[in-house]
Amino acid sequence: MAAEPIYGHGGGDRIAGAPFASRAPVVARHGMAATAQPLATQIAIDILKRGGSAVDAAIAANAALGLMEPVGCGIGGDLFAIVWDPRTGKLYGLNGSGRSPMGRSYEDMVRIMQDRPQSPLFGSPSVTVPGTVDAWFELHAKFGRLPMADLLAPAISYAEEGFPVSELIAWYWERNIKRLGEIPEIEEFANADATYAPGGHTPRHGEIFRNPDLARTYRLIAEGGRDAFYKGDIARTMDAYFRRIGGDLRYEDFAAHTSTWVEPISVNYRGVDVYGLPPNTQGAAALQILNILEGYDIASMGFGSAEALHVFAEAKRLVYEDVARYYADPEFSVAPLDWLLSDEYAAERRALISLDRANPTVAPGEPKLEPGDTTYFTVADSNGMMISIIQSNYRGMGSGLVADGLGFMFQNRGELFALDPAHANVYAPGKRPFHTIIPGFAMRDGKPWLSFGVMGGDMQPQGHAQIIMNLIDFGMGLQEAGDAARIRHVGGSESTGETGDRLGVIELESGFSQETRDALTAMGHVIGDGTGAFGGYQAIMRDPDTGVYFGASEMRKDGTAMGY
Repeated sequence: MAAEPIYGHGGGDRIAGAPFASRAPVVARHGMAATAQPLATQIAIDILKRGGSAVDAAIAANAALGLMEPVGCGIGGDLFAIVWDPRTGKLYGLNGSGRSPMGRSYEDMVRIMQDRPQSPLFGSPSVTVPGTVDAWFELHAKFGRLPMADLLAPAISYAEEGFPVSELIAWYWERNIKRLGEIPEIEEFANADATYAPGGHTPRHGEIFRNPDLARTYRLIAEGGRDAFYKGDIARTMDAYFRRIGGDLRYEDFAAHTSTWVEPISVNYRGVDVYGLPPNTQGAAALQILNILEGYDIASMGFGSAEALHVFAEAKRLVYEDVARYYADPEFSVAPLDWLLSDEYAAERRALISLDRANPTVAPGEPKLEPGDTTYFTVADSNGMMISIIQSNYRGMGSGLVADGLGFMFQNRGELFALDPAHANVYAPGKRPFHTIIPGFAMRDGKPWLSFGVMGGDMQPQGHAQIIMNLIDFGMGLQEAGDAARIRHVGGSESTGETGDRLGVIELESGFSQETRDALTAMGHVIGDGTGAFGGYQAIMRDPDTGVYFGASEMRKDGTAMGY
């Protein structure tokens, strides 16, 4: 029997063994925002107080995060969003991901790679068209209230005047710039070094950082709209830059870019409808995991038990084989989602799980990923609009490339293409690569309940499923559900076509007992030391009776939730 979900608080009737929350969730009536940087959260709240919609506030926060958290996001990357619109009573999904250069053929990519088994990690071959700015304007046209110039103004001011860098972001910043500077495949790194390490070093915790180039770029977008980025001076600057360094992206690639409105997909988990976005994201993976797990009495197993962790890991391993085989740009290869998300298929996959032993070999079903750096944030407004939004440059800060005078780094999302011509995710010109980033949403009784996400590459579907389990099966509160110790399974097949070690390794945070670790080892699992890549969580929950919002933010990051 599932534990009764509660609204935000941990309460007195807690599940035995469940951890305490690091802090109470934030509670407010008129609006809520949760981001990975407190100043960005504050900007979102300021926009809401001025009468902006949740979407307006999310765009303003994203612009600020691109400046303040460049280790995870920026306008050189892509964006995905799920929006609950109370006016129409409907969920909307937006795929704001970009495509590979139209002028680079599959044969060209193979020559570039010199027969390496997967797409490059950094440099111009890894760059796809940045989709974020177009996604902003698509969202704004449908749901915005305030002028775009007003939404970009706070980030412009901070970029010009400077802001103090927060602790964890400063740590990632220094590691990323040092690593990128040591990679010989990056055709040009001087611009990135000058932008992100002015004076010869990256900004330290509390040090003031300015990015006047990004401020100018934001001003051009504020004045000229999305065409300033994709057809105007910014596009021409990007074109000239890639020509100069020998890259393949051209003006025509930027000018041709479009976002795509998509229908969110869902499964029902113990009475709660959990939503994600279809491929080329891995949103369906979290739903597949939950579909398999619904066949078990997870609540009676207990949080942190070897039994619960075992069936979770086994379900993940099975699902990720499907991810590696079927998830790709639907304009090139359509994943069989009706089948993958069906109860019948979940039962078929569940039958492959033994309750006392790890399955040594798993494979994708037959029809009848490494961690990336990302930011997730969510905003809700006084009218009941909620937006779940995720935005990323992918691995590290991105490709290592910063166009002349623009102040942002291009993503390296093209790393995720496969080179096997028979693979669904094989590289092709004008194609969107497989994407790890996924926004999450959940409804109860047809009403919006939870806007949430867990960032972090292949951790994201695993994190989404664990949050839902914590809330529904273990009765945790909103903050507690994110603070609870996490499991991460690594290994198995990849979207790039690599098979990998299908047994893989289970990484556990320190909150799990030695007894649990020993029991998992006895079941045949390999327990690793852990990389620390357990994701980053933000969430907003809405009480349907009172309209009160509860906000939670990841204790493992620098962020915060704030309401008014």
